[in-house]
Amino acid sequence: MTNIPTELLRTLLAVVDVRSFTKAARLLGVTQPAVSAQIKRLQSLLEFELFDKSAPGVSVTEKGERVVREARRLLAINDEIVAIARAPVGARTLRLGLPGDFVGKALWKNLGLFHNRRPDWCLHLKTGNSSALLNDMHQGDLDVVVAMSTDSPQQMAKYYWRDDLVWIGSAAVPRPPQPVRLLSRGNDSISYHAMAAALEAVGLSHETAISFGRLDDIAGAAAAGLGFAALPRNLALSAGAPICDAGALPKLADIVVSVCTRLESAPPARDELATVISEAFRPAVVQTPVGARANKFENADVVAQRAPAA
Repeated sequence: MTNIPTELLRTLLAVVDVRSFTKAARLLGVTQPAVSAQIKRLQSLLEFELFDKSAPGVSVTEKGERVVREARRLLAINDEIVAIARAPVGARTLRLGLPGDFVGKALWKNLGLFHNRRPDWCLHLKTGNSSALLNDMHQGDLDVVVAMSTDSPQQMAKYYWRDDLVWIGSAAVPRPPQPVRLLSRGNDSISYHAMAAALEAVGLSHETAISFGRLDDIAGAAAAGLGFAALPRNLALSAGAPICDAGALPKLADIVVSVCTRLESAPPARDELATVISEAFRPAVVQTPVGARANKFENADVVAQRAPAA
């Protein structure tokens, strides 16, 4: 009897979800050759090819599609068994991961709505950078993840939208001081990289004034004149952060916010949590992938669009 290690199936799903061996390796925190070796080992155990080498990009064969479907079911059962072992008797928990930029009043308000609708569910919140949180979700440790990127939505996005990054500070800035003092969640955050790139492109120097972990702290420090920060416009408005639209600071790049869900976790509560999170932070128009994972908002301002291939 052949037993298939679950780590091989998780690697397969990572490759299929992000449609790239290289991106899957980055997501799983391993090397690209390691991912290729695991897929090769899985194919050896199954004795057939999972990917169509004659097709461009990452294309799954007909048998491979069946394996992917069953792998999701098998891992769901595996993770439910692990959850039983970890959780107290009677407890049901959803695990939410999001960047610290989103930890503020809007989050607590909408999580309160979720709690009122589903009082029998507990929430576990983890903050971190987007790539680390997505990796945790692929490993089965998170159920819903909010992730930011600068190019395209995540393949596993249930909801996504594009928002522009804006500068926040104490007032209009006629001439920014040099070096520009930055407020951020650390030098590995997307907002920090966007600020640094925009300033360096116009020849302005910068330094990190203070690093924070929470949205409210960044907004408060910016309002007090301790430096400048970058936030998605809708997020800045929801936090009451002072937006600097004076034009003295360079324009920042747009970002894509994806609310991703792990297919193997409890669908009704998981999907409701994803919707509540999206409603907390989305602009007026939301883009939603169509197809099997689509779950459109009911209001008329929703735009449906398939997440492009990675």
